[in-house]
Amino acid sequence: MELSIIIINKDTKKLTEEAISSAVKTIKKIKFEIVVVDNSSRKENVVEKIYDNVIVVKDVVNKGFSNACNIGARVACGEVLLFLNSDTVLFKNTVDEAFSFFKKQKNVGALGVRQLLENGKLDAGCKRGFPTPLNSLYYFLGFSKLFPKSKRFGAYQQTFIDEHDVVEVDCISGAFMLIFKKTFNFVGGFDEDYFLYGEDVDICYRLKKAGFKNIYYGKVSFLHFKNKSGEKDLKVLESFYNSMKIFYNKHYKNKYNFIVNWMVEKGINFKLWLAKRNFNKVSLKDD
Repeated sequence: MELSIIIINKDTKKLTEEAISSAVKTIKKIKFEIVVVDNSSRKENVVEKIYDNVIVVKDVVNKGFSNACNIGARVACGEVLLFLNSDTVLFKNTVDEAFSFFKKQKNVGALGVRQLLENGKLDAGCKRGFPTPLNSLYYFLGFSKLFPKSKRFGAYQQTFIDEHDVVEVDCISGAFMLIFKKTFNFVGGFDEDYFLYGEDVDICYRLKKAGFKNIYYGKVSFLHFKNKSGEKDLKVLESFYNSMKIFYNKHYKNKYNFIVNWMVEKGINFKLWLAKRNFNKVSLKDD
C-alpha cells in the first residue's frame, strides 16, 4: 500500500463522508486506503464503510485528537501517511502531485500544501514559523500585517513566502500532513498531551530537531471548512490555549529566563480571558 489517509470523525459524519468522497474521486495515480477513526461519535454520526478501500475503526474512547491519529497510524498499512481533517475537500491532482513530489525529497519530515478557506483566501496556518516568544509577540502586536514582507516581523505566519512557492518551513498544518510512516514512528507519533490543537506544531518541531525538513508545497491546494470539525464550547477554547502552554513548557521554558516565562504565561492567560469574554458575549446574543 502506497498511501494511508487518516481521518478522525467526531460527530462530523456529513463532512467526513464529503472528505472521503473527494479523496476517492480525485486520487488517480496512487494505491491508497482511507482509515477513519471514530472518536466516540454519537450513534447517528458514526461513519459506515462507503467504499471498498475504507476502514472504519469504531468504539474508540475519546482521549483526544492526537490519540485518535496515533490509533489510525497503527492501523494504517501505507508506506506514507496523510493526516487529513474531516472538514476538508480535496481538489483534482492535490494528493497525486503532492505525493509524487514528497516521495522524491531527501530527508523529508512532513509536507503540507496550500490551504484555502471557503472565501478562497489562504489559511495562513498552512505555513508557519515556530511560536517563539519573539515571533508570537510580533504576531499578537500585528506587526506581521504591517510588515508582511519582513522575515523578522512575519516569521510566525511566514507572510514573506508567496502562497504558491515550494519552500522549507518550520511547520505545516495538520489539516493536510504527509509523512512517511517510519518517520512518524521514529519521532514517536503525535504527543497525546495535546487533547486538541498544537499536535501538528509539536511534531513538526520534533521532526526538525531530529534533522528532517518540513516542506510547504504551494502548487496544489485543498479546501478547509475551518472550525467546523468540532463542537464550539469552552472546552475546545481552553484546549486551544492550553496547547500553547504545553508546547512552550515542553520546548522553550528551559531556554528562557524567569521573566520571559512569566510574561508568556500571563500573555496566554490574558488571551484566554479575552477569548472567553468574547465567547460569552456571542453566546448571550445567540440566546
